Amino acid sequence: MSDLIDEIKQLKQERKAIILAHNYVRPELQDIADFTGDSLELSIKAKNAKAPVIVFCGVRFMAESAKLLSPDSMVLLPNSDAGCPMADMASAEKVADYKATHPETVIVAYVNTTAGVKSHVDICCTSGNAEKIINSIPLDREILFLPDRNLGGNLNRKLKRNMLLWPGFCPTHDRVTPQMIETARKLHPGAKVLVHPECDTEVVALADEALSTGGILKFVRESPEQEFIIGTETGILHRLKSENPDKKFYPLKPEMLCPNMKKITLENVRDCLKNLTEQIELSTEVMHSAVKPIEEMLSRS
Repeated sequence: MSDLIDEIKQLKQERKAIILAHNYVRPELQDIADFTGDSLELSIKAKNAKAPVIVFCGVRFMAESAKLLSPDSMVLLPNSDAGCPMADMASAEKVADYKATHPETVIVAYVNTTAGVKSHVDICCTSGNAEKIINSIPLDREILFLPDRNLGGNLNRKLKRNMLLWPGFCPTHDRVTPQMIETARKLHPGAKVLVHPECDTEVVALADEALSTGGILKFVRESPEQEFIIGTETGILHRLKSENPDKKFYPLKPEMLCPNMKKITLENVRDCLKNLTEQIELSTEVMHSAVKPIEEMLSRS
C-alpha cells in the first residue's frame, strides 16, 4: 500500500491536484486527503485553494457542487459508479415541472441533489445551516423541501413549520429505528447519542443531539463527555477516533454503511490522476443556473 500511496503523491504533485475526502469514505482515503469534511465544506475549501485539478472522494453530487464553485478547475470523480440514491430520488424534470405549476412556492434543496435539480430551485441548504436558511424565509411563504423527507420533517418539528416534503430519503439513515437507540443506550449507559438529521423524526426525538457530520465532530471535540453512540455512516468513526484518541465511540449500528461512499479506492484515485477520469462535465446552462441557489445560501448563512 505504501508504494500505491507514494504513486498517488507523485501524480498529485505532477497534476497540481488536491484530494478531497468526505467524512464517510474509506479511512485510507481520508488519510491521504488534503481536506476532509462534509460535502459543501469541501467544495468551498477547493474553491479557495484554486487548484487546477480537484479529486473528490465522495459521491457524484458532491463532485458536481465542487465543479459549480470551481468552474475553471478539472473536477474528477475517481469512481463513476459512486452515486447518491437520495439525490437520484428527485429528478430535474420533475422539479422543473413542479416549479412551473407552483411559481409562488419557495423550493429549498438540500445540497444532496444533482446539479440539474439545483438549476431549478430557489435556495440550497446543508444539514448544518438548514435551520438558519428556513428561518430566513417568511412564515407566510409556502415551502417545498427536497429531496429528504426526514431532514425536512425534523425541521418542521423543530421550527414549527409546515413545509411540503419531497418523498426522498437516505437509505442508510432511514433504516435507523427507535429500538436501535434503546438497545444502544442499554449497552452503553451514560453515552451521549448523536444522530444525523437524515434519520426519522422518532429517532431524532430519542437522541441527545441531531447534528450534521461537521456538527458531530465539533460537538465531540468540545464536549466534556467521554463516550458517544454515533448514529450516522460509520466512516466518520475514523476521524472521530483520530481527533479524540482518549474518548470512546460506539456505532449505533455497525451495518450503517453507505455502499456508494465505499466504492472509491486508493487504486481509483491513482487511476483518475493518471488518466484524468472521470471528469465532471456540466452544460453552460446548468452551470449558470445551479450555482445561484448555492450562492443565495452562502449569502444568508
